Amino acid sequence: MSTVKILDKTFRTSIPESEILQRVKAVAERINRDMAEKNPLFLAVLNGSFIFAADLMREITIPCEISFVKLASYEGTTSTGKITEVIGINEDLAGRTVVIVEDIVDTGLTMQRMIESLGTRNPASVHICALLVKPEKLQVDLNIEYAAMEIPNDFIVGYGLDYDQQGRNLRDIYTIVE
Repeated sequence: MSTVKILDKTFRTSIPESEILQRVKAVAERINRDMAEKNPLFLAVLNGSFIFAADLMREITIPCEISFVKLASYEGTTSTGKITEVIGINEDLAGRTVVIVEDIVDTGLTMQRMIESLGTRNPASVHICALLVKPEKLQVDLNIEYAAMEIPNDFIVGYGLDYDQQGRNLRDIYTIVE
């Protein structure tokens, strides 16, 4: 098990890239099956989901589209609880099947805000696809249909997730060492 130092914190490997890719493929297979004939619009939440979204899209075999939205709710290692929409959605969502692609769902507040925002655009349906879910930290009731993995309430980096914008480029997922 390797460790990395990012800024002032030390992290140890918790989920190797091979396991991540295996879980991404499994989620994509479920989406391919469930969304056949629907031409879903994947909305990837930047910045954290960009690697997950890229790997997921390479496994999607059905007709689909992808776009990006940027929401911010983190500062350092804690969620600020205040969500700011930085880049909006330009696509017409009316009657569309939308799949939100998120790197991690912890409190669920960001997802709840995004679903509320999307609902005003009259999509046919909205689905959540998350690489990681922290069930013990959820504060709102969400239907996360496509979760690749559930993890404990630890702070993590790698595979797109960051600590103060650092560590996104790591291939594995690392957990903070207290």
